[in-house]
Amino acid sequence: MKVFLLKAWALGLVILFLDQWTKWLVVTHLELGEQREWVEGFFRLVYWGNTGAAWSLFRGNNYLLAGVALIALILLHGVSRQFDAHRLRGQFALGLMFGGIVGNLLDRFQHGHVVDFIYFFTYRHGGGELGFPAFNLADSAICVGVLTLFLISLQKEAKANKTDLMNP
Repeated sequence: MKVFLLKAWALGLVILFLDQWTKWLVVTHLELGEQREWVEGFFRLVYWGNTGAAWSLFRGNNYLLAGVALIALILLHGVSRQFDAHRLRGQFALGLMFGGIVGNLLDRFQHGHVVDFIYFFTYRHGGGELGFPAFNLADSAICVGVLTLFLISLQKEAKANKTDLMNP
């Protein structure tokens, strides 16, 4: 394995540890489905199981989604050169994604669902609750990693366009 990928995987292991540690705290201190409001009208610590993907899409397909995540992890590792993996920013993005994917993958096999516990919400004026889907540290790492790869891609494209303009 190339040194640059070792750096990405090292960050991935840190993310994996933090993700699994926070989920362990939730699983050992809350019952499945339990909620504790920490900031009234804004934030709850919850223990919700998600057998679907983001926003609970494809709910009930835990093992199919585990297979998709495993394939995505293998492909991402295989095409890492396309994402500036030889540079720190690429290693950062890939490390976040590696750790996040593995963290949620472990949940699917260990718990039969992904452990989600961070829940932001507000109350509507007419009553009822409006909330952002619950998530976890692994989800956050994946999102930041994907955003970073997107920004890297935009920057590379802008640089290529600038080069094309300078060399007609």
